[in-house]
This record gives sequence, structure tokens and C-alpha cells, in this order.
Amino acid sequence: MTFPKSKMVHLPDATLEVYEAGQGGAPIVLCHGWPEHAYSYRHQVPVLVERGYHCIVPNQRGYGASSRPANVTDYDIHHLTGDLVALLDHYGFEDAIFVGHDWGAINVWNLALLHPHRVRAIANLSVPFRAREASDPVAFWAERLGEDFYIVHFNHQPGVAERVMEADVASFLKRLYRTEQWLSDKRPMSAKFWEQEAGSLTGKLMMSDAELQVFVDAFERGGLMAPCHWYRNFTRNWETTAGIRQRITQPTLMIYGEFDTVPQVDMRDTVPQAEIHTLPCGHWIQQEEPEATNALLLAWLDSLARS
Repeated sequence: MTFPKSKMVHLPDATLEVYEAGQGGAPIVLCHGWPEHAYSYRHQVPVLVERGYHCIVPNQRGYGASSRPANVTDYDIHHLTGDLVALLDHYGFEDAIFVGHDWGAINVWNLALLHPHRVRAIANLSVPFRAREASDPVAFWAERLGEDFYIVHFNHQPGVAERVMEADVASFLKRLYRTEQWLSDKRPMSAKFWEQEAGSLTGKLMMSDAELQVFVDAFERGGLMAPCHWYRNFTRNWETTAGIRQRITQPTLMIYGEFDTVPQVDMRDTVPQAEIHTLPCGHWIQQEEPEATNALLLAWLDSLARS
């Protein structure tokens, strides 16, 4: 099965480019991370469709051909989760199983907090659930990790990183989409990362040139400014979610990458139904270890069906 063709889905607050396959089955929504694309789930969609699921894979706002509003606040967590709710409404689903990787995982965790009745179950990769911090997270990272930490850099010097990344999208993505480099580099990504030569990094490109071109084409058309705006709402998200109960009650699958720079956390108290696994890979879990990811995902989905 080739990756499905996209269609434009017009929602009340945004238009999303959506890849859909397997109509008629139970709905499962797959949410990509930064800086990625719905195509990052190319290895999962065929096996899920074969198992009978209705796959809905959006390019979230700011990505691909989806809406790219100009205002930074239009990328806060309320807008991002609102798009997923509106997507369910568009298809006539009361709830769905959600899969998220990286920022997609952050969005799905928050969807479960803000709209819990729309989330049947969760399968997240790389980024665990972290309860709301006691203080502004961007200020905390600036103090602990410095101005060169990429999230701080995005917030304190808006537009600078995007200009570097957009100057040569293919080179930027070749530096980023690598496996095994995490074995020797456990440091958080810094702003200087964007200026490194691909040949100076360890590891290897985790996809074919043809696959890479899908991502390159999307970011050459749409740019990196809107995707980076997601990071510029960390403080706003923290401010506007005060008082939200920090507990995930849905059945959950969590998959970590052993060599990912994203730290693992103890979620036993905040995600009591979590089933947790670690695969021998870096950050791009479902692309680095597609067969192992699929096996864990399908086994977990089977257990849901039996419960």
C-alpha cells in the first residue's frame, strides 16, 4: 500500500491537509511531531488499515498545506487540541484512539486533559506526560540550560533559527533525521546544531532519498516559522492551563527511544494505565524502528479490543 493521497478538510477554525485510509473501521488519529509531516507514519498506516482501523493522519496547523495563521497565539494548545476535536466532529466520531510522536504526543496528552471524553485511548512516542510545572517552563530552561537551548532560542530570538533552517531545507533535515547519533551525543539540541555539517555528525540518514524529498518539498513550500510557533506558546500554555487536573485516565501505550535526548519520567501516579516500552533507537521511533513499533502498537490495540 502506498501512502494515501491527501485531501483538504475545512474546519471552523482551520483547514487541515488530511491523509485518510481504511474507512469504516474504528478511528485512529495519528499526530506528527516537529519538524515532521503526516508522512512520518507511512510505516504504520498500512498495517493499521490491514487490521481494520480507519486511519486519519493530519498535517497539523502550520504544516504541509494546512492553515498557517500569522499570529503566534493561534498555535497555543487550545487551538491545537481544538483542531483535533473539530476533526472528530467533521468525521462524525464521538471519540478516537490517538497516536502522537514528539509535539504530536504533547498535543495528545493535552487533548486528554482538556477534552477527555473525545479520547478513547492514547499511544504516544518519545515525549512522556509531564504534569504542569510549578513555574514557567521556558524561564526554567533558560536558567538551567542557557540561551543556546533550542526551545529558549526559539522563544528569545524568533525568526533567527528559521532563517538558518530555511536557507537549505534539505541540508537541515539531513542533519536532523539521523539515527544512532544519539549514542554519542546525549546533550540537548542547541542552536548551534543547525549550523553543523551533516558529515560531522554520527549516525546515518534514517530514510531513503525519495522519502526525505517528501519532507523537503513540504518545508520548502511552507517554511519553518509556523512549526516553530508551537514552541513559542509554552509559556502561554502554562499560563492558560492552571487548574486543569493533571492525570491521564485513558488506557495508554508509551514507547521511548533508548538513545533519545528526551528524558523518561515516572508516570505511575499521573498515567495509571500506562504500558511502557523502550526500543533501541533515537528520537524518530516509528521511522527508526517501524516493525518493532508496529508490533507493540498492534499488540496493545488487540488488548484494548479484548478489554
